[in-house]
Amino acid sequence: MSTPRAASISGFPEWLPSERIVELAVLDTARSIFELHGFASIETRSVEPLSELLRKGEIDKEVYVLRRLHAAPTEADPGLGLHFDLTVPLARYVLANAGHLDFPFRRYQIQKVWRGERPQEGRSREFTQADIDIVDRTDLAFHHEVEMAVVMSSLLAALPIPPAVIHVSNRKLAEGFYRAIGAPDPAAVLQVIDKLDKIGPEATARMLVEGAGLPAKAADQCLELASICSADASFAERVGALGVGSALLEEGITELAAVIEGVNAQRPGSVVADLRIARGLDYYTGTVYETVLVGHERVGSIASGGRYDTLASDTKTTYPGVGISLGVTRLVTVLLNRELVSASRSVPSVVLVAVNDESSRPDSDRIAAKLRARGIATEVAPRADRFGKQIRYADRRGIPYVWFPGAPEPVKDIRSGVQVVADPDDWCPLPQDMRPQVIRADSVTQTGPR
Repeated sequence: MSTPRAASISGFPEWLPSERIVELAVLDTARSIFELHGFASIETRSVEPLSELLRKGEIDKEVYVLRRLHAAPTEADPGLGLHFDLTVPLARYVLANAGHLDFPFRRYQIQKVWRGERPQEGRSREFTQADIDIVDRTDLAFHHEVEMAVVMSSLLAALPIPPAVIHVSNRKLAEGFYRAIGAPDPAAVLQVIDKLDKIGPEATARMLVEGAGLPAKAADQCLELASICSADASFAERVGALGVGSALLEEGITELAAVIEGVNAQRPGSVVADLRIARGLDYYTGTVYETVLVGHERVGSIASGGRYDTLASDTKTTYPGVGISLGVTRLVTVLLNRELVSASRSVPSVVLVAVNDESSRPDSDRIAAKLRARGIATEVAPRADRFGKQIRYADRRGIPYVWFPGAPEPVKDIRSGVQVVADPDDWCPLPQDMRPQVIRADSVTQTGPR
């Protein structure tokens, strides 16, 4: 038997039924939007070889290792870990199934991942991600980098959440700049810049000098570059004003401008160019994305990703891709903790069929069966209490209608008190009552599991 202390493990969230309604709304909306844009669903195993998990950037301290409880000290290490994202598994999946996939391969994947980081608001050790990626053989068209932001922006706009803005940068731009100012290890500079929001400019400058080997002047230039942010392609002029140039830098500027202009042409105001966006994982090679909720920026990114050209490759073929991932658990945690949304009820039931007495329970069961056959979620009262108690039971659970068996058969909307005689073969509830709704606190915007 579980104890209260054992029931709560930091970083492994569990939702109450009403909270789960919010999570399901996010998941169902994500699936609907992804499929609307032609992405097919896959699911991959939970474990991957450590050799793959540990070569993707600064993540080695956060990987959970898989080991049997009673494994002998001399037993060979299986070399497996729980996946910390869904991109590394996708690369392996593409290589393993390339002969059976049509390219460009468009997939979405909604699964749990595990990361051993310090739990805090929006950061869990077990969490759900909703990813989309497009992977091609040998070459991947640039326009897919625009498409990623368009799809994610469409998803976020379909949810009853505060406005979200996708911040976009480009690895070519950053690497070209760092190389041009003489950085001995551009990847090290990227990893330091990725910490800028967490540690501040002074600590970042110090780490650039002491850890990434930059002169103080070059460190200042990196911080100047990271300070550039614009809602249109005007960022290019500010980069030029820094007096640094290279072919790779110019290529990155051109690509970033194309993404900003391309996305804003379809979804105005949904993206900005933000050159502090670095993304710590080292497999990104082009456009990178991070997304913030307006007014809740300190939570960090709720949807991130980017272009990767060499993550999936064998001796003959390379499979470049681009993807973006919604941090479902992070988003839901913020929405619930800050009371930004609520569920209209905690159960799917639309109707509670009352029970006159236990001998007539079969009559109530028959009514419920007819309603369910028509897609109306229905439950039967657990006890043949007085009708007042049965109504209060429905009210506690948020069930909007109570059906009273008899001749005639009235059904009552217990919110308004309106009662009508109805037939279970043709009666319908209000459309908005068919599913639990998720209601944004500062508006009437609603959504629910589809």
